[in-house]
Amino acid sequence: MKILYNFGICLFSILLRIFSPFHAKARMGVLGRKNWKSKVEGIPKNKKVIWFHCASLGEFDQGLPLMNSLKLKNPDLFLVVTFFSPSGMLHYHKRMHVVDLAMYLPYDTRRNADFFVEKVNPSLVFFVKYEFWQNYIRELSKKNIKLISLATLLRPNQYFFKWYGGFFREGLKKISYYFTQNEETKNLLNTIGIYEIAVVGDTRYDRVSENKKLFLETLEAGISSHTAIFESFLAQEKALIFGSSWGKELAILIDLLKDDWKGKIIIAPHDISESNVRKIQFLLKEKAIKFTDFKNYKEEQVLILDTIGQLSTAYYYGKIACIGGGFSGNLHNILEPAVFGLPVLFGPKHSKFPEADQFTEVGIGFEFHDFASFKIQLSYCLENNAVLNKKTLAFMDERKGVCEKILSNPITYQNFMTQQK
Repeated sequence: MKILYNFGICLFSILLRIFSPFHAKARMGVLGRKNWKSKVEGIPKNKKVIWFHCASLGEFDQGLPLMNSLKLKNPDLFLVVTFFSPSGMLHYHKRMHVVDLAMYLPYDTRRNADFFVEKVNPSLVFFVKYEFWQNYIRELSKKNIKLISLATLLRPNQYFFKWYGGFFREGLKKISYYFTQNEETKNLLNTIGIYEIAVVGDTRYDRVSENKKLFLETLEAGISSHTAIFESFLAQEKALIFGSSWGKELAILIDLLKDDWKGKIIIAPHDISESNVRKIQFLLKEKAIKFTDFKNYKEEQVLILDTIGQLSTAYYYGKIACIGGGFSGNLHNILEPAVFGLPVLFGPKHSKFPEADQFTEVGIGFEFHDFASFKIQLSYCLENNAVLNKKTLAFMDERKGVCEKILSNPITYQNFMTQQK
């Protein structure tokens, strides 16, 4: 299996180069990995290095609260972040971060892993969620460098737990420690003989709480950007918000307007390309106005967020959120609206997102399949909005503090905190 794995990695890198002239993401990945050796050779030799690997932007968001906490405790450490996907490299800088070096992860060959680990020489390594690159894992183990799996989330149908997954199971056993999101992941790891585990929850609860705190501070100081647009559009009304919406959610919105919905709506399309926003405007006709056109506001009912970065602010002005991606199996972030107390509606395909199941179990998340079921759930949320608001805020507040659990755990404390003395 090791031979097949290494052959597969080499074949994958060759295919990326072949298809890069015709595929934008492949091209970005190939070009972004050029001259990677010079980047790691430029890392200061006199600084303590911690390395985080994140597949993409979502995993970066999960690692970011811990990155911030570590940097706060030791501002002099050098923080390296690697990404596999172009979306991470393209968008990580839009977050408030403390990263010293961000780069693509070199392909997982034995030679690359040996060179990268030797030059980076990290004191501690975190692989986020379900990133398990076998040659890097083995190289770190060989050099006795502690590797921690952060925000681990596994499912029983993954190849680690199949009869043919022995090679990959051995890789998992070389990881020093796991901070898992849930008990199911811990139990799955136990079945293959892994017990160095702590169930701490999802670091994104810390992240959205930090973002909310920062927003409220800037709002109080009167320096929060674009709030005047929301306040003028809503005129003290609370909005129904369609966050990160795809075609299915847009269709629900259109049916809602046809059903004589009177309230204000804010929609943030997942795709904010000019052509898609133009299409949405055409479908909504005179009822909608773009965020960037708001100076010409004429009492339209729907505000289209056609820029990046305004959705999290919009949630502050909402009462209920409908989050996109639940019809494709790629549910977007439901924690962002919930941290402001909004109950959340979403489509039925969310098996990869345990937070959605938790939301439905406690009664702050509501699944819908079509417009009829959407109307039922929306009516319930409207009728019980005050109660749901308090319940949602309490739920989110109870799940904060994941980073403190990680930092106080002996595996982290002994390999980071004690070295600061």
